[in-house]
Amino acid sequence: MNLAARQAEIISDADYLPHRYDEVADGFRFVHVPRDVHRNCTFITDEHLPDVERYDLISRADLAQMPLPAAPVHFIFHSAYCCSTMLARAFDIPGVSMGLKEPVILNDMIGWRRRGADNQKLAAVLDKSLDLLARPMGDDRAVIIKPSNICTPLAIPALKLRPESRALLLYAPLESYLQSIVKKEMWGRIWVRDVLLGTLKDGYAVGGFSPEELLRLTDLQVAAIGWLSQHAAFAKIVATIGSDRVKTLDSDSFLVRQRETMMALNGLFDLGMDHATITENVNGPAFKSHSKLDQAKRGEIFDATARQEEQNRMAELHGAEIDMVAQWAKAVAESQHIDLEMGSRLLT
Repeated sequence: MNLAARQAEIISDADYLPHRYDEVADGFRFVHVPRDVHRNCTFITDEHLPDVERYDLISRADLAQMPLPAAPVHFIFHSAYCCSTMLARAFDIPGVSMGLKEPVILNDMIGWRRRGADNQKLAAVLDKSLDLLARPMGDDRAVIIKPSNICTPLAIPALKLRPESRALLLYAPLESYLQSIVKKEMWGRIWVRDVLLGTLKDGYAVGGFSPEELLRLTDLQVAAIGWLSQHAAFAKIVATIGSDRVKTLDSDSFLVRQRETMMALNGLFDLGMDHATITENVNGPAFKSHSKLDQAKRGEIFDATARQEEQNRMAELHGAEIDMVAQWAKAVAESQHIDLEMGSRLLT
């Protein structure tokens, strides 16, 4: 098979995931990731995908000459530890939609942006990346992308590039978020500091703190600063794009109102599912098993009750510290004019 025929084969088949953007080659690396591999991967990242070193590179110039199959594309932006992976898994519905769980190509856009990418070229590459991610699998009617939580700065540019796209902003209530961090022990506390560094680089960290003051913060205070920064960024997305296209949802409401959530998203994303399909989906493995356990434990039940039990255990161990940090965060929010009551507009 010659090169042109091979490239055409890749572009016409959404089983070939646009996995990475290569800045030096100004091209895209495609990895073969069929639906069953998506289904069994926690995220579509190097850590979870097989054979990522076996890729086909197609230049952006070559892609400009190729017609691309396309479906409507929608987004689930999130603040982490808010059941976003569970929700993305729920959109693996053959004939309806495919949920893409944290495609690395969008992380590449953030990394490139942090290194000083030209804004015009970045917008063009982001546009082409979304074109490639929007290729439907089989007869699916839509693609639902759940970017990594570091991709919040891409929300407004992506939604402006795709005026027909809609987005859900999913977040955990502050206390729930802090409980998730302490559950991860040292790794969670390291992670929140990485998040703070990222928001500082991206220019949307909550203000009012000098570098010295940030260094004096405890791990959970740092976690709260990251949460507040995401919260403020989400409010800006809604204000900029509009509440007709962007809806909010907290994870606690999602877990206890799963059917209502799927019905509301069916309408927001215009998926055309009937009640039977929604019922089958809500009763299926996406909502009944943990999305981030290893394969041996993937079938363990994880629902609102299981999550509440986890949170209760963390509250017993760390409740006093979490309460103090939550009160401190409310004071910070007030000083920075951040509204903590974002609510769940999807369900109202």
